[in-house]
Amino acid sequence: MADRTPRTAETRDATSRKKTWTRPSALPTPEAREGVKFRWIRTALLGASDNPNVSTRFREGYTPVKASDYPEMQLVSDMDSRFKGNIEVGGLLLCAISDDIAESRIEAQLGDASRAMDAVDNNYMRNSDPRMPVLKPERSSRTSFGK
Repeated sequence: MADRTPRTAETRDATSRKKTWTRPSALPTPEAREGVKFRWIRTALLGASDNPNVSTRFREGYTPVKASDYPEMQLVSDMDSRFKGNIEVGGLLLCAISDDIAESRIEAQLGDASRAMDAVDNNYMRNSDPRMPVLKPERSSRTSFGK
């Protein structure tokens, strides 16, 4: 019994699995923070700056993310970046928006989509024969194989 090693000297290093390499993401995502959503905003397209897109996103409520606030990102920003001190990779700028604004934006877009579908339905029903019974538009598709 005297030649046993103490339990405190045992480690899991010998029994742990070998670490595998994984390809790093071209656009890493910062660690999630409460109350904030992230999005990569296009600042350039085919080497030309895309000012209208950036201006639109800023008016929607997106703000550029400071590199100093997210040291875990470990990125080297573009050399000729117009957004010094922010996180920009390959013509994409990491931006943040509050959860409240993001959710209201989604609700507004869903409302727009719903109104567009209603307009399509109304146009479809307007062009139908008034002598025929009113049919509810069907939005499902079926695929059958064989005979």
